[in-house]
Amino acid sequence: MRYAQTIAQEMRHIRPADLLELDHLARAQAWVASGAPLCRERPPATPPMHLVGYFPVVDHGHILLGAHITSGLWLPPGGHVDVGEHPRDTVRRECLEELRMPARFLQDAPLFLTIAETIGAQPHEDVSLWYGLQGDHTRLPEFDPREYRDMRWFRFADAPYDESDPNLERFLHKLHELRLAA
Repeated sequence: MRYAQTIAQEMRHIRPADLLELDHLARAQAWVASGAPLCRERPPATPPMHLVGYFPVVDHGHILLGAHITSGLWLPPGGHVDVGEHPRDTVRRECLEELRMPARFLQDAPLFLTIAETIGAQPHEDVSLWYGLQGDHTRLPEFDPREYRDMRWFRFADAPYDESDPNLERFLHKLHELRLAA
């Protein structure tokens, strides 16, 4: 129960930017309060709803996206939260693994929350806490080739929204509104 309280506290930092985020946040808070397992115990889909730490890396109106091998989409980096792990620690761990660089948070708390059904043979729901990271758009990080075919910096306006997470454009709009996109 203590872990659920930690996750609930992390979600309390999020101020929904629109009705969809408000709905996702309310659903996620009810899920956490339900006592259901929160972390993936067995890949890819056990339990069928679990936590993810997403960490879009941004810099001066640019976002770093990777051509994700499994999904076939251009995605911000991220990863599943291990059992008992704080989502910020997930971001730190995954950032080192996937981008070979330390995480430089725009702020300590998550900026955004989404619930998305994954595609594939065993669809499931990812409850994603989005933590923005600061990057350097003049340099491409050394990314993990087991995760991504390619990685590129995109101007926000030129991001491949039709080939990405359906919530990416909303996230970037929220970043702009929070004045964290500079």
